Amino acid sequence: MKKIIKELSLYGIVPVVKIERVEDALPLAKALCDGGLPIAEVTFRTPCAKEAIKKMKEAYPQMIIGAGTVLNAKQVDDAIEAGSEFIVSPGLNAKTVQYCLDKNIPILPGCATPSDMERAIELGLEVVKFFPAEANGGIKAIKAMSAPYGDLKFMPTGGVNTNNLNDYLSFDKIIACGGTWMVSNDLIDNQQWEEITRITKEAIQTMLNIQFSHIAIGCNDKGKELLSLICNPKCKNYQSSFITNHIEVMFDEKVQQFNHMSLSTKNIERTMFFLQKQGYTFDEKTIQYNEKNKIKFVYFNELISGCRCHLCLED
Repeated sequence: MKKIIKELSLYGIVPVVKIERVEDALPLAKALCDGGLPIAEVTFRTPCAKEAIKKMKEAYPQMIIGAGTVLNAKQVDDAIEAGSEFIVSPGLNAKTVQYCLDKNIPILPGCATPSDMERAIELGLEVVKFFPAEANGGIKAIKAMSAPYGDLKFMPTGGVNTNNLNDYLSFDKIIACGGTWMVSNDLIDNQQWEEITRITKEAIQTMLNIQFSHIAIGCNDKGKELLSLICNPKCKNYQSSFITNHIEVMFDEKVQQFNHMSLSTKNIERTMFFLQKQGYTFDEKTIQYNEKNKIKFVYFNELISGCRCHLCLED
């Protein structure tokens, strides 16, 4: 159960899909995979939902597929039989929740009030869906209502889009956001698969926000005196200094070890997850953590444009 929740957290975005025609299932799954999000919550609001999930999972076994708008135990059974790995419901039905927990099936029931949240905690849940998110006050409401419930985490869905995605994800009690903006009914009905792929890639880029931060240049003895004056004439004993916001000069006898490029991102764990899927690897010995036990710094194993490169958390 925790494995699925962890994967949802690393992906950060869960496309919420309504499939009216079963023939749309496979091209939609391909569009999401091509866009970098092999994950979907397929709502049980259409007669073909079960068959669609089955076809998607068989054709793309790497996809994490959940069933949404699940209202009872029968739908839970149908969803799991089709290949669903997690269940999402619009509200908190204690019977349905307990049915899933008894079978060790991850379930994220919809919660929108403190009473819902307390019932969820009483049932032993650690993560719930906050739905409909924007209609119920958005991230401000989540922060206000979640304060007394320290360990409870949320997946907000409803009204989330690229404009407010990072407002939600910046709060450490949000594991991921569910959304329909990259898989809207119009896009699916008109079979705009390439557009779905494009919007999906855009959503990932918005979420990660990988940016060039700075370059660091090693300085030998000849240049040390001159650059010391440029960087900080009052400081004589230091290892590095920034000439500009984007250029760092490193003063050390082994300067070749310090030439590097820095990239910033909103979430290093999530960025590492996505980049590892593209073949990049990281030097775990260089990982540094912040006070919230989140990774704040790590070096790539690979050289980028001929020099060492590290990720750092966005300021």
